Amino acid sequence: MPQTLKILAEFIAARLIGNGSVLISGVASIAGAQSGDLVFVESDRHLEEAMNCRASAVIVSQSAAEITTRKPLLVSDHPRLAFATAASLLYRSDSRAPSIHPTGVVDPTATLAPSVTVGPLAVIEKNAVIGERSCIGSGCSIGDGVIIGDDCEIYPRAVIYPGITLGRRVIVHAGAVLGSDGFGFVRDEKLGCYVKFPQVGRLVIGDYVEIGANSTIDRGALDETVIGPGTKLDNLVHIGHNCDIGANTVIAAQTGISGSCSIGNNCVLGGQVGIGDHARLEDGTILGGQASRTSQTTRYLVATHAQE
Repeated sequence: MPQTLKILAEFIAARLIGNGSVLISGVASIAGAQSGDLVFVESDRHLEEAMNCRASAVIVSQSAAEITTRKPLLVSDHPRLAFATAASLLYRSDSRAPSIHPTGVVDPTATLAPSVTVGPLAVIEKNAVIGERSCIGSGCSIGDGVIIGDDCEIYPRAVIYPGITLGRRVIVHAGAVLGSDGFGFVRDEKLGCYVKFPQVGRLVIGDYVEIGANSTIDRGALDETVIGPGTKLDNLVHIGHNCDIGANTVIAAQTGISGSCSIGNNCVLGGQVGIGDHARLEDGTILGGQASRTSQTTRYLVATHAQE
């Protein structure tokens, strides 16, 4: 949704230099910018390029603002963060008209806020609760008793198993599966077969979590799997049953976390990281791409484990 520079400056807490009535309709790279776009500069060496591009305004640091005022500027201590925050306002979908598609199936016992949108062929089962302005994409399956908070975006063909809870402003990308059974079996030595251990726990997703496409998160076996607020999962991430993932942790694609692991707050896990069962990562741990960790406590940086 287009916004004036004045409104954007207030929204991202930036200092405005220049014409505040300039209308901004989107964000872009410096190379691809057009009139109406907003770009950002983190390094002074890219400032001249930004000033010569077609963008209507630039987010800069204080040092860059002292060099030039040839375009309207938004001055921020953290230009990249300010740029991302501005984009969240410019591309907000609040204007979407709430509706339930005629092919959507909503159980009469489900409770949907008046501003909810339900796409084609989506199924919402009994006693589900969906909050204000949330959108359920086409072909989604929302199970019995699922609770979805306000302003959530559930993209097409995501599956949310019964009894799962999502907080506010959660994004679930296409094909993700939340709350499936954990991989828990008990061997019957006499018969030589495996008997399924009960998988009757819950999955609780905190506020502002984003879950990538085709990612899977298992419910707890008897207790809960928990994903803390602000945590971001890339595509094709798997989290096993009974895991506790802290707040504002970032996990890159193809990472696999075994059951009953504890991952602290503000951790960073690179692509294809593997974590053994019952492992614990302390707050702030960083694991490079393809690193692995067994059932131990980790509180330091682990370098990339790829072959030389």
